[in-house]
Amino acid sequence: MRLKGKVAMVTGGASGMGRAMALAFAREGANLAVGSLTRKTGKTMSGEITNLLDPQAIDQVKAEIEGLGVSCLAMELDVTSSASVAEFVRKTVERFGRIDILANAAGMTCEQKIDGHDDALWQRVLDVNLTGTFRCIKGVLPIMKKNKWGRIINIASTAANVGGATNGAYCAAKAGVVGLTRCVALEGADFGISANAICPAWVNTSFGRQWMGDIANTDRVSADAKIQEIVNSYPQRRLISPEEVGNLA
Repeated sequence: MRLKGKVAMVTGGASGMGRAMALAFAREGANLAVGSLTRKTGKTMSGEITNLLDPQAIDQVKAEIEGLGVSCLAMELDVTSSASVAEFVRKTVERFGRIDILANAAGMTCEQKIDGHDDALWQRVLDVNLTGTFRCIKGVLPIMKKNKWGRIINIASTAANVGGATNGAYCAAKAGVVGLTRCVALEGADFGISANAICPAWVNTSFGRQWMGDIANTDRVSADAKIQEIVNSYPQRRLISPEEVGNLA
């Protein structure tokens, strides 16, 4: 158990890649702090593609994690709110006394062309995916520096390097996450802190399938046809599983 005694904090941790990373950390002995936005507190904008969960999802992942023999703090988290992030960090330290690992998986997107893009929706995508990642890193860095050790894992995307029509905001945000990760790695190096970005293509999550379904509607094809088109574009002819991302983290 390589992470026994460590504390991992995961955003977007009740589903998809966040949940997979949290469970992977737990299997290695880490105690967990899991934060996710649910329908209880979350608000969406028109045109937003997101996966707001039932509030019970947080309790469910908490039970899964504790079933692996470790402790878990699970709570609502809105990464667009500095106050919410600060409360998540405070409660994690209050519960466990430290934060060793941060995994940023909270995210959302939209499908709009640049020349007709809603300004508020553009800002929303950047605020969740990029600035939300920044807020969480900013919150844990002083703790990691004090402990002279830390690991920061950010979920970026192949979209950081490959543009997509109607995906301008998401591509810009994920490219920003990659750039931010490089800066954090340099700032943290003298304190035993590393920072890495994972850049997967399409992952087989409820959010991913919801997004592919939205693209299918735009293209006026069935969701199954769109998913198969995406699968056929990959050499392995399959989507990535969230567990693969979790194990990589």
